[in-house]
Amino acid sequence: MSGLRDRLGWAIVLVGALVARQAAGAQSLTLATAQGAVHGKLVNQGSVRAFLGIPYAAPPVGPLRWQAPQPPAAWHGVRDATHFAARCEQPTIWKDYLFLDHGASEDCLYLNVYTPAAAAPGKRLPVMVWIHGGGYTAGAGSEPRYTDSQLPGHGVVLVTLNYRLGVFGFLASTGLARQNGGAAGNYGLMDMAAALQWVQHNIGRFGGDAHNVTIFGESAGSWAVSTLMAAPSTFGLYAKVIGESGASFTGLLGADPLDKRSSRDEAWVESLGVHSVEQLRALPAATILTAAASKPVGWFSPVVDGQFLPASPSATFAQGKQAHVPLLAGWNHDERTATLSKGMTVAKWQAFAQQTYGARAAAFLAAFPAGSDEEAVHSADAYTTAQFIGEATWQWIEAHTHTGAAPVYRYRFDLASPPSEVHPEGKYAFHSAELEYVFGTLDTRRGATWRPEDRKLSEQMMEYWTNFARSGDPNGAGLPQWPRYDQQHQ
Repeated sequence: MSGLRDRLGWAIVLVGALVARQAAGAQSLTLATAQGAVHGKLVNQGSVRAFLGIPYAAPPVGPLRWQAPQPPAAWHGVRDATHFAARCEQPTIWKDYLFLDHGASEDCLYLNVYTPAAAAPGKRLPVMVWIHGGGYTAGAGSEPRYTDSQLPGHGVVLVTLNYRLGVFGFLASTGLARQNGGAAGNYGLMDMAAALQWVQHNIGRFGGDAHNVTIFGESAGSWAVSTLMAAPSTFGLYAKVIGESGASFTGLLGADPLDKRSSRDEAWVESLGVHSVEQLRALPAATILTAAASKPVGWFSPVVDGQFLPASPSATFAQGKQAHVPLLAGWNHDERTATLSKGMTVAKWQAFAQQTYGARAAAFLAAFPAGSDEEAVHSADAYTTAQFIGEATWQWIEAHTHTGAAPVYRYRFDLASPPSEVHPEGKYAFHSAELEYVFGTLDTRRGATWRPEDRKLSEQMMEYWTNFARSGDPNGAGLPQWPRYDQQHQ
């Protein structure tokens, strides 16, 4: 009997020691920030701590509508950080946009932090700050394809955020410029900068390294990070940049001069029947959103305001005045498909070449040939990919290679996704197709049956992306070698 008691005693000691080690490894779900304490929750089978809906700026409502973001207010006690805050006001545009929050509001300047469960304060893990896409018009940090990401499992702290969209984020009327010393617009970009400032002041408490922050984004998010690289007030807030499918080097979502935009936007404001900024701020958000809904995606986008953005990104990069940080950027094989190419034939493609390029039609057809109807379809798809995304992203890569004084890595995402609910064709690496691979959230895409090669590619991309965030070099043990992009090796 005494032997049994001894064995039971040792078992209790061993179990107690194990529990103690687990408790020591799992860091607290209540953490202090500069504004107050937050209480999060465990996700990903307990491997990640999630702190959701943390304010990084004051609500941009009332007199703060169309103003630069202001610091968030402090609070007493412990703030519940187990649910997403509201997404920013936006129209319903795309079928694949789902959200885990409870609705839209102007009070939307919140971020979410995901950190490994064992990451203690002072751990100094690389930080990856995600800026979502959506044409500067839609999207949120609460989209399922970004939440419960597997990226923290690769040793990083992940931050997702909301920023003001559309008319609330980028209106640049003459009246607003008059009130703000000649500058207007770019409120959404300033929100991103404010979130990065919050990261600088707080991320160490979550186990992150404020001196090793990577900003990354897709589509409008990629346009945004390329634009932030040309905004001097953001220099030093990040150390690396990843751009997926887009750059502010062409007219689409590019930064127009303020004088061009302000007169156009002022005419739109007057169409609402208001004649002052005060009257405009007094209108309900729903009235403004409804009035703006008739404008195409990208109508409200960044401007060269002379302050936050002193010059266009292309001019800034040409002069070597951008942030000199490592860059990883690229695009997908089929960024825009079945638009121009639908029903395409050799005759139609040759006519398009002549109508669009005139005397340069022969050179165009040499680059995008049409020896058969099938080849004409492929060329039309390739052309729309280049026109929509590829050329601007390539210009960004080339510009930073010439003047950026930092490593550049380029990719193209080619794997065609399997059929899914929103993309039933199952034969394209379409615009945004890479997102679930990058975040390790393949199973959030509705109706998709994933193959072994999808799982493998997702794991490789997460390793490449987090390696780059860690060191500025995506390469690592067990991965195919990824050479740098430079003037000799493109």
